[in-house]
Amino acid sequence: MQGQAFKKVQEASYLTADKAWSYRAILRYFYVQHERMREFLFPEEIFTHLKDLDGFQDFTEDQLHQDLDQLVKWNNLVARQEMSRASTIEEFKKKRYRYQSTPYTIEFERMLQQMEQGGEAFGGSLERKEFERLYQELIKVETIVNGQDLPPADECAQLWNDIFAYFRSINQNTSDYMAHINSEAAEERMQTEAFLAYKDQFTTYLRDFIIGLQQTALKIQQLLGTISIKQLEPLINQVIIHQQQVPRFEDVGLDEQALITDQAEKWRSLCDWFLGSKHGESNLDMLQTRTNEQIRRITRIVQRLGERHHYFRSRKKDYLHLAEWFDSMDDVKEAHELSSVAFGVFHTRHLFSDHVPTDDIYTDIWDEDPMEHETKPRIRNYREKTRPGAILSQQQQKEQARLEHLRNKQLEQETLEKYMTGNEIRLEELPTVEPYVRKMLLGWVGKAMARKDRSFKTEFGRQVKVIMKQGERVILHAEDGSIEMPNVTFQFFDEVNA
Repeated sequence: MQGQAFKKVQEASYLTADKAWSYRAILRYFYVQHERMREFLFPEEIFTHLKDLDGFQDFTEDQLHQDLDQLVKWNNLVARQEMSRASTIEEFKKKRYRYQSTPYTIEFERMLQQMEQGGEAFGGSLERKEFERLYQELIKVETIVNGQDLPPADECAQLWNDIFAYFRSINQNTSDYMAHINSEAAEERMQTEAFLAYKDQFTTYLRDFIIGLQQTALKIQQLLGTISIKQLEPLINQVIIHQQQVPRFEDVGLDEQALITDQAEKWRSLCDWFLGSKHGESNLDMLQTRTNEQIRRITRIVQRLGERHHYFRSRKKDYLHLAEWFDSMDDVKEAHELSSVAFGVFHTRHLFSDHVPTDDIYTDIWDEDPMEHETKPRIRNYREKTRPGAILSQQQQKEQARLEHLRNKQLEQETLEKYMTGNEIRLEELPTVEPYVRKMLLGWVGKAMARKDRSFKTEFGRQVKVIMKQGERVILHAEDGSIEMPNVTFQFFDEVNA
């Protein structure tokens, strides 16, 4: 079933073919006529339409028939022979066809038209009214599950479809709008002076959405928490009954239990969106958090733009007014008071720190937590005080480690000699060996393979040559497992006396 779902989509071939300009023009005309409830089109009508388009002045009927035949092969069109309109025997022999577009083609063209209208930017919106409409529909569901009598199947199906239509619209619009305001294009526009013109409208839009969302979302969460899947089973059965009453010629291949499970999973998705699941918080909480973050982000951007705009503004008139103000005073004490207000206290030291206790720009300074700043002397010879430490002798530990290493090497040498047959070690004749012996033998094979003559000198000073029998493999058994490897013989032909 999964392999069938992910099969190659041959119907999409016309989008990337060399003659996509011709195929897409033909199928777009089929889509437009399908929306006008005209299913079957004749080649003559298609050819007349194409001749009115730019780039098709030299297009011939033979080329059109070739394109139609190719689209039929790709399953974009279905050809049906037209016999009723044949007035002569010659017309009947020509096998005049009328063509109908397939469902894949219609969906492709519908999607492409929506993408062309939307452009390269995300759309979407934050509509609080959709949450209110969804809440009203859920109240109807609560009334049905708590009541005694079920409405007719068609009313239940309409209610069920309305709920998930609103839910789908909420999910899609909010996701697209968040992607839009986080896009690179929106970021660039927010950095321009023109953004100041409608920043209040933008912020108000987000805040009104948050207020409306908080008023309605809590009611939806409480209502969803009181309705279980068990209570919904009669309503879902009515929805399935209505779906089965729709006459269809093709066999969809789903039994009643599969349809019920599908509708139940849709309801669980709705609950997870508002209530969350064991895998994480709800999408509703994420939406509120991200919307608040956007409001703070826009506020910071507007503040920076305002500061930049204020920085480049000429303050000549302000300084002249302040100078006239000082000039009008007769008492120097009053001038000092005015100076303290206008310029601050001259002898106060200002310490700068990169510590940011809060992101809220409206927080007063006395509401923030105190921060510590360590000032170091700015002199060349300043060094931080360090506590002197004693140098401890590790000679005894080093000697113990050296003796332990020598004992291990001597043990390896003695163990290896007991596996030797004459001056050779044959893997096929070895019994179960120790893990370190296996590691040593594998290390020898690696060293030998790196040399052209397949020989090397071991740590014990012995010259070893590795002879590998081509095509033969053996199992080397060790105490911690077995390994399959080539049949190797280690030949010792030089020994250094200790």
